[in-house]
Amino acid sequence: MEKKCSFCGNRNFTHKMVQYIHKSGERFMVVNDVPCEECDYCGEQYFKAGDLKKIETSFEKLRRSKKKTLKEIRVPVGQFAEI
Repeated sequence: MEKKCSFCGNRNFTHKMVQYIHKSGERFMVVNDVPCEECDYCGEQYFKAGDLKKIETSFEKLRRSKKKTLKEIRVPVGQFAEI
Protein backbone atom coordinates (compact mmCIF):
# COMPACT_ATOMS: atom_id res chain seq x y z
CA MET A 1 0.00 0.00 0.00
CA GLU A 2 1.39 3.37 -1.06
CA LYS A 3 1.67 6.17 1.50
CA LYS A 4 -0.57 9.18 1.11
CA CYS A 5 -0.47 12.43 3.11
CA SER A 6 -3.52 12.58 5.34
CA PHE A 7 -3.71 16.38 4.94
CA CYS A 8 -3.24 17.03 1.23
CA GLY A 9 -3.33 13.59 -0.41
CA ASN A 10 0.15 13.92 -1.92
CA ARG A 11 2.05 10.65 -2.40
CA ASN A 12 5.61 12.01 -2.50
CA PHE A 13 7.68 12.15 0.69
CA THR A 14 11.28 12.97 1.56
CA HIS A 15 13.21 11.42 4.43
CA LYS A 16 14.56 14.21 6.66
CA MET A 17 16.24 14.71 10.01
CA VAL A 18 14.36 17.48 11.81
CA GLN A 19 14.05 19.29 15.11
CA TYR A 20 11.15 17.96 17.18
CA ILE A 21 9.57 19.79 20.12
CA HIS A 22 8.02 17.58 22.78
CA LYS A 23 5.59 19.24 25.20
CA SER A 24 4.22 17.81 28.42
CA GLY A 25 2.24 20.16 30.64
CA GLU A 26 4.24 23.37 30.92
CA ARG A 27 7.56 21.71 30.05
CA PHE A 28 9.23 21.39 26.66
CA MET A 29 12.13 19.41 25.26
CA VAL A 30 13.75 20.21 21.92
CA VAL A 31 15.25 17.17 20.19
CA ASN A 32 17.56 17.56 17.19
CA ASP A 33 18.05 15.12 14.31
CA VAL A 34 14.80 13.16 14.63
CA PRO A 35 14.06 11.10 11.48
CA CYS A 36 10.77 11.71 9.72
CA GLU A 37 9.03 11.46 6.38
CA GLU A 38 7.95 14.90 5.17
CA CYS A 39 5.26 15.51 2.55
CA ASP A 40 6.83 17.18 -0.47
CA TYR A 41 3.71 19.28 -1.07
CA CYS A 42 2.41 20.55 2.28
CA GLY A 43 5.35 19.78 4.61
CA GLU A 44 3.38 17.61 7.06
CA GLN A 45 5.80 15.44 9.02
CA TYR A 46 5.30 11.79 9.92
CA PHE A 47 7.31 10.14 12.71
CA LYS A 48 7.69 6.50 13.67
CA ALA A 49 5.83 5.65 16.87
CA GLY A 50 8.96 4.04 18.33
CA ASP A 51 10.96 7.24 17.84
CA LEU A 52 8.29 9.33 19.57
CA LYS A 53 8.12 6.82 22.44
CA LYS A 54 11.90 7.07 22.84
CA ILE A 55 11.62 10.87 23.06
CA GLU A 56 8.82 10.60 25.61
CA THR A 57 10.83 8.17 27.74
CA SER A 58 13.89 10.42 27.59
CA PHE A 59 11.76 13.40 28.61
CA GLU A 60 10.45 11.52 31.66
CA LYS A 61 14.01 10.61 32.68
CA LEU A 62 14.99 14.28 32.39
CA ARG A 63 11.97 15.33 34.39
CA ARG A 64 12.94 12.95 37.18
CA SER A 65 16.55 14.25 36.93
CA LYS A 66 17.97 10.87 36.00
CA LYS A 67 19.47 12.13 32.75
CA LYS A 68 21.52 15.19 31.86
CA THR A 69 20.65 17.51 28.98
CA LEU A 70 22.97 18.59 26.21
CA LYS A 71 22.08 22.18 27.10
CA GLU A 72 19.21 24.24 28.50
CA ILE A 73 17.78 27.46 27.09
CA ARG A 74 15.47 30.12 28.44
CA VAL A 75 12.39 30.79 26.34
CA PRO A 76 10.32 33.95 26.67
CA VAL A 77 6.56 33.36 26.87
CA GLY A 78 4.02 35.95 25.81
CA GLN A 79 0.29 36.28 25.33
CA PHE A 80 -0.78 36.85 21.71
CA ALA A 81 -3.11 39.71 22.62
CA GLU A 82 -0.19 41.51 24.29
CA ILE A 83 2.42 41.25 21.53
